[in-house]
Amino acid sequence: MDDGNTMGNSFDLVIRGGTVATACDVFKASIGIRDGRIVALADDLPRGAEEIDATGKLVLPGGVDAHCHFDQPTSDGSRMADDFRSGPLSAAFGGTTTVIPFACQQKGQSLRAAVQDYHERADGKSVIDYAFHLIVTDPTEHVLGQELPALIRDGYTSFKIYTTYDDLKLNDRQILEVLALAKREHALTMIHAENADIIAWLTDQLERVGHTAPRYHAAARPAIAEREATHRAISLAEVIDAPILVVHVSGGEALNQIAEARHRGLRVFGETCPQYLFLTADDLNLSGFEGAKHICSPPPRDGASQQSVWRGIQDGTFQIFSSDHAPFRFDDAKGKKVAGDKASFTHVPNGIPGVETRLPLLFSEGVVKGKISLPRFVQLTATNPARLYGLMPRKGTIAIGADADIAIWDPEKKVTVTNDILHHDVDYTPYEGRQIVGWPQVVISRGEIVIRDGRCLGKAGRGEFLECGEPDILL
Repeated sequence: MDDGNTMGNSFDLVIRGGTVATACDVFKASIGIRDGRIVALADDLPRGAEEIDATGKLVLPGGVDAHCHFDQPTSDGSRMADDFRSGPLSAAFGGTTTVIPFACQQKGQSLRAAVQDYHERADGKSVIDYAFHLIVTDPTEHVLGQELPALIRDGYTSFKIYTTYDDLKLNDRQILEVLALAKREHALTMIHAENADIIAWLTDQLERVGHTAPRYHAAARPAIAEREATHRAISLAEVIDAPILVVHVSGGEALNQIAEARHRGLRVFGETCPQYLFLTADDLNLSGFEGAKHICSPPPRDGASQQSVWRGIQDGTFQIFSSDHAPFRFDDAKGKKVAGDKASFTHVPNGIPGVETRLPLLFSEGVVKGKISLPRFVQLTATNPARLYGLMPRKGTIAIGADADIAIWDPEKKVTVTNDILHHDVDYTPYEGRQIVGWPQVVISRGEIVIRDGRCLGKAGRGEFLECGEPDILL
């Protein structure tokens, strides 16, 4: 398999002798790379200017983390620990070669201004390629009539909306208007689905009796709040006949809403994250303020919910596995303790780190333990997000003409996760002490080796901004 002009010519890089995996197949092949692209796949190839012996290793598409937050402005005085230098670097060490964080519109702000601000935060920093989702919080007539359609045409073809958080949430009428625009402009709407009024009422009841410790965050955001909002989001999308992606699904109640909608032929997609496979509400119940490390929304639930999430991963209800990396330092007055270490759970910044551990966790628990196949792993972590967010065929696969974004894994390498081996700028990992089997050893971005044997070889700022095309909603 080659492009017809490469077999007799030299390559910049040849990856030789590895086991290649795509979203649909696993096979032995050597890979020829020139000018940052894959130009040959064959049993054997002429020598390249540089060679990598991948014998005994897995050669996978670089991961596409389609849900992560770097240097995103907040409204509560907190500050994210990772910017576009440390965040993408951490992602690369974990086998990810493309990240898609969020340009967030503040209420009253121009959406175009939010995008410009985010570009200024990102320019010249990332070691790997990146695109932007938008976050729409103020869908005014000007935003919906002019700014958002123009931005979609400029390559920002996906955007997130919320049904919770006072400074982010939209009402049902606004959601309908956003969905109608997305359908008309061939964009994809991502929805954070939790019922804001249920959460607000329960929070009031809990705080009234002094239940403010981190563990009560889970009590204030029960599965029924996620189920109701997921059902409502699907219903609103059905009215418009617009595709939606329900993000960071935590368990069976919301999962079943997505599965039922897909069974009826609706274009409803689902995403989940590592915290819903490896954490439970008990992790919010650590001594003192320690449980704040695990506050995220929706919260981790219980063992039964974990099994439901595995079921959705296995049966195809979930199309995407993302990190939802939201990096707030724990022991920091601008992080989890922005309101002090006695603050109510309502004042703790939401989110946990995980951009570097996303792929190893799923590989170890899913592929190594036989819960999912290697092609399913590639689908969830690389190919499907590239397709759904308009980056195929450039990203997310190993194929002739694709960018040479590749991670070479040692499938037997044993690693104990500790925060000091990770490369984010957060002072903890929620997966401290977890035993992992399988870890990427070499990571290649557009033909350049950026990570090799625990060392960064790529320069900050070499990553390129990616304009996204029309989402592929045929998954």
